[in-house]
Amino acid sequence: MAGMNAHAGGQAGPNAEPANEPGRARYHHGDLANALTRAGVALAREGGPDAVVLREAARQVGVSPAAAYRHFAGHDDLLYAVKLRAQQELADAMEARVKAATPEADPAFEALRRLTAVGFAYLHFALEEPGLFRTAFCHTEQPANEADDQVETENSEQGQPQGAGPDSTVPAVRDLRRYRAFEILSESLDLLVQLGLLRPERRANAELPAWAMVHGLATLLLDGPLDLGDKAAQNAMLQMCLDTIVNGLVN
Repeated sequence: MAGMNAHAGGQAGPNAEPANEPGRARYHHGDLANALTRAGVALAREGGPDAVVLREAARQVGVSPAAAYRHFAGHDDLLYAVKLRAQQELADAMEARVKAATPEADPAFEALRRLTAVGFAYLHFALEEPGLFRTAFCHTEQPANEADDQVETENSEQGQPQGAGPDSTVPAVRDLRRYRAFEILSESLDLLVQLGLLRPERRANAELPAWAMVHGLATLLLDGPLDLGDKAAQNAMLQMCLDTIVNGLVN
């Protein structure tokens, strides 16, 4: 019986079900949640958020649905974990693009190069990883324990003066700051302020028009009338959008 099997050299953890079938993995206590999340990421990569199904992740990992439900209360909890992983992969791609090129000697040109690199990385991630891109921005509820942690963090910040942060006028922007990809964009805009390229009074919520324009172009290229499949044309359209963003911010 499955419940009587044991690992070689030790017993199975209480939250994992050792499997009898050849090739099925066995997990130490605490590893199964990560394994299920990795399986969910693979499903999202192939089919977007609709493909992230807890039972299918359990099947791919090689455990019973009952074992999976000990780590995720249901489909939405797994999808939320996969969404966070997809957001992290997007952020990694953005940081890699920023670091890939030789920095400009002039700090002002370097700040503009970084902002442009962030935009190009965002678009190319969307085109190269459409399943993860869609999952990164899908709507799903936070697990109850994480939602409680966020409320506690927000309560601890209530003592800050109004207008203290660059995004203070739009609460929804503050909520997005938990995503590293959003922070990378914010840091790029902060650098423009530090170098005198962006006036401080124009900094508040500047992420919104910058993000909306690039995200909108990515969506049009993926799903809309701009789906041309021509990389040179895609890059030209993105450069036009980025030029519009920069000119609107720094002028």
